[in-house]
Amino acid sequence: MGFWIQLAIAVVLSVVSYMLTPRPDRSTSRQSQDLREPSAEAGKPVPVVFGEMWVTSPNVLYYGDVSKQDYEVDA
Repeated sequence: MGFWIQLAIAVVLSVVSYMLTPRPDRSTSRQSQDLREPSAEAGKPVPVVFGEMWVTSPNVLYYGDVSKQDYEVDA
């Protein structure tokens, strides 16, 4: 009988703690709305993301070595 009481208390406390957690602000700033397409401009600030976010218009500084290599395989 004591197990069921402890389980019920744990469930009630979990529900209460979930309901009391603060919700993140969903508003977007004007600066984040200005970013739409990739660019490579000198002097433009590079966005720094803390956490998870979709950056829609990054300032592309370096893309990498863009080259093509052909391989011929005898099969």
